[in-house]
Amino acid sequence: MSNYKAKIEISAGKQTKAVFDSLEADNKFYDENPTKTNFSLDKKIIITIDAQEIQHLRANLNSTLRLVQASNDSIESVKI
Repeated sequence: MSNYKAKIEISAGKQTKAVFDSLEADNKFYDENPTKTNFSLDKKIIITIDAQEIQHLRANLNSTLRLVQASNDSIESVKI
């Protein structure tokens, strides 16, 4: 059971699916994550994070939001 929870909804326009795929791939390879992080995609990316400690929630939020920004920036930089 978690003591802290965050839910974030993100829309990246036409890049939403590509950003979601990037986040999902990163999450699969981080088994030792002290938080429970779930990603889902409808018309927006929905990120839910559950944590036992507020510090873990904050760290995961920061990392996840940086990944969203980096993914979007990367996609934008290669537009033709």
